[in-house]
Amino acid sequence: MSRLGRHGVGSSPACQESSVAREASSSNGFVKDFFRVVNNGHLGTSQKMTKPADSRLVLLGNPGVGKSALVVRFITKRFIWEYDPTLECTYRHTTMVDDENVSMEILDTAGKGESIHQEGNINWGEGFLLVYSTTDRESFEDIVNLHQHIASVKKTQNFSCVLVGNKNDLTHERKVGQEEAEQLAVDLSCCFFECSACDGGEAVDESFKELHRDVVRRRMVNSMRRRRSSAQQVKQVLNKMFTKINS
Repeated sequence: MSRLGRHGVGSSPACQESSVAREASSSNGFVKDFFRVVNNGHLGTSQKMTKPADSRLVLLGNPGVGKSALVVRFITKRFIWEYDPTLECTYRHTTMVDDENVSMEILDTAGKGESIHQEGNINWGEGFLLVYSTTDRESFEDIVNLHQHIASVKKTQNFSCVLVGNKNDLTHERKVGQEEAEQLAVDLSCCFFECSACDGGEAVDESFKELHRDVVRRRMVNSMRRRRSSAQQVKQVLNKMFTKINS
């Protein structure tokens, strides 16, 4: 994983053979810089990537639901308590999905941004983690509007997304039941994962990996449709030519 934004996290010890040094300096209670890549592929904003990522994933959701914590947990297998909610970071991460080495670009958005800026993030993304907190009812109820906004920008309801309920370790503060979240996932035609960035666990990893799988599946289907459409167009042109020749 390489850091593409101004601040970022280093390569995961579980997924990369690089050493990572933690640099946690606080300003107004927030961690300004999480991890620094020491030995592996740090990319500055002016450097170009030699190969496009296999998928571009975007985390969307209300401020405070734990988007940054989920990214850090997925990439580094660690948890940091405090983040600057105004920072927006893009990370490149390499990991194994179904015994295949894949690269992901992951955009951690800064809560509710300006509409034009958010539309740019949506146009950039191929798949979306719609994140809410199990302790915040409003963040859950806003997921439907967020899904509709993505559909409006993408001009289709057919896009890759997963629903992620974070902070399920805070059982005494739960405001959103698992069953109603599962029903929302059915309504949105997407997978649902409930997890805790604090505790970690398989659900955190699977939410990112399943979204990656869906992005790749949809890309393959769309590619096949385009090839089929092109073949049909060629066939129609040839039929017209033969009809003229025979007439």
